[in-house]
Amino acid sequence: MAQAATKLHCVPSNITTRIKQLEQELKAPLFLREGKTLKLTASGEIFLEYCQKILALCDEAKRSIHPDAAPSGPLRIGAIESSATTRLPRLLAQYHQLYPDVSVQITTGTWKQLLQDVAQHKLDGAIVAGQINFPLLHQLEIYQENMVLIAPTSMGEIRCLEDLIDKEIFMWTEGCPYRAALEAWLKLKHLSLPITGIASYATIIGCVSAGSGVSLVPKSLYEQYQGLSSIRGFDFAHLSSIQNQFFWHQNVQHHKARDAFIALLKTEFSNKK
Repeated sequence: MAQAATKLHCVPSNITTRIKQLEQELKAPLFLREGKTLKLTASGEIFLEYCQKILALCDEAKRSIHPDAAPSGPLRIGAIESSATTRLPRLLAQYHQLYPDVSVQITTGTWKQLLQDVAQHKLDGAIVAGQINFPLLHQLEIYQENMVLIAPTSMGEIRCLEDLIDKEIFMWTEGCPYRAALEAWLKLKHLSLPITGIASYATIIGCVSAGSGVSLVPKSLYEQYQGLSSIRGFDFAHLSSIQNQFFWHQNVQHHKARDAFIALLKTEFSNKK
């Protein structure tokens, strides 16, 4: 008791009082009192073991957030489906190799929902397409996505936009920047064609492959399915590339796992914008 009091800069009676209060809270004696000596009870041995574990965890927590420590812990990343399908897998493989102690969680969704989740701290960052500004969020331009019109080979050549008249068009649902690019292209030609909204690129590709219609998709996505003999891709000068960006919350200034992810994005896409 005297040694504990010296270390805590108080009188021994304070230590005795605190121990008695702890025993009352735990509803179990921690010490056997024999004259002026103290011995741990069975309950005291158990409680001491847990205390040692707690202190070890505290030390581990301090080490994990030290400036020199490697990134660790959870990292919640959101991405639109085209990015999650084509760009993220290779990037995540590199990230996991560099930072094996980080547990990465991927969420897909629309750009608006993803950015709202970042703003509400449900995600640590998100990759979305389009020239977007969002309150409270920092942004980093990472790559531009070229667009390709895909059609079944049975449909023959697609030489101009007018060739899409009477063709079924499959696109992502409302709000998708790639769909907006197609709608802007149609508007240039004063065309108003019906578009079927499908919230799955795999389903869109399947519909085109089956000969049901056409679609406008990111070139990186088309390249994944380029081996399919049932699909052809067509490039058009009127289709401008779509900028993809990474967003994160400006008020979260220290997040080692997220910052390491941003650094990897810069390295990976610095020459590919």
